[in-house]
Amino acid sequence: GTSTFGSIAAFRSSHHHNPMSPSPQSTAFSYASASVAAAALLAAGAAGAGLAVVLQRTLLKYKPPKVWRPAQLSGKFGGINSHTAGPRSEAQLPKGIRALQLHSMATPNGVKVTALLEELVIRYGKVAEYDAYSVSILKGEQFTAGFVAANPNSKIPALLHYKDGLSKPPIRVFESAAILVHLCEHFDTDNAFLPAIGDPLRAECLSWIFWVQGSAPYLGGGFGHFFAYAPTKQQYPIDRFAMEVKRQLDVLERHLSGAEGSASSGGPYLCGEKYTAADICAFPWYGGLFAGIYPGAPEFLALEEYPSVAKWVKLVGERKAMKRGKMVNKFWGPEEEQLPERHGVDDFEKLEGEKKSA
Repeated sequence: GTSTFGSIAAFRSSHHHNPMSPSPQSTAFSYASASVAAAALLAAGAAGAGLAVVLQRTLLKYKPPKVWRPAQLSGKFGGINSHTAGPRSEAQLPKGIRALQLHSMATPNGVKVTALLEELVIRYGKVAEYDAYSVSILKGEQFTAGFVAANPNSKIPALLHYKDGLSKPPIRVFESAAILVHLCEHFDTDNAFLPAIGDPLRAECLSWIFWVQGSAPYLGGGFGHFFAYAPTKQQYPIDRFAMEVKRQLDVLERHLSGAEGSASSGGPYLCGEKYTAADICAFPWYGGLFAGIYPGAPEFLALEEYPSVAKWVKLVGERKAMKRGKMVNKFWGPEEEQLPERHGVDDFEKLEGEKKSA
């Protein structure tokens, strides 16, 4: 049947890209094994679906070698992945005139930072202004010498804070949550987005920020990868990560609906009545899920089962700073939603003017 032929194709694909083929002899053996497996599955398909399932589980089982060896991966991001760190080119980062220099891309992790920066600019003005330069992770620009100096982990976003002037060495800050905390500590003088030390809400805010940092990788690198990007669809990883994402959504639903019962539960925000950096940190991933960053996921995950989360998503998504933050360092999609580089708040006004004249 169709499932049998799909299994054969998946088996052949996995052997064609097999990273565990150290010699021509073992490669020949792999293809011979694939042929035997294909013939067996075809025979099983003719005999009946039950036998095909048994053979599929037996023949398609991956046995890890004693020592893993790297090889080129397939899939959308396969070409940029590597088992080593460090720079791959000597290119340096561009440098603007602001004390804050952001090098990023408008992925969920990047939007966390730009959304907070826009909130700070709206509230505090020029003191929080920043330059933002795009980094294309699909082109491997996160592996330049300049970017690796800003973030040895070669992941966006990376922030350079020229606190003592552009002629002095900057403070480098990497990892999105670390950047959020750094920005609040240096620019949020009213504690509008990160409650002050001693305020019970500070612990709650930081707890949710780091909950996102520990949970979102299961949403993006786990569910998102296997559901949307992996070269073949596999039930086990999709089931495993779908279950975890729905558990996370239930954590948010119980908290925002008030069912959890803690002092800060019941919404409308993660820290109760106060909109904080926790909401800014969580929205790009969980709001993005509702917005369809992985096509088909809203239906697949039955997101209608989380009405309180949906209400929170709508509320946060309507904020001016969030709308602007989603545009910064974006260089794909509708042109009116793109601001690949940002050097001042007037960049948005120029973009608005271009929309009206178009």
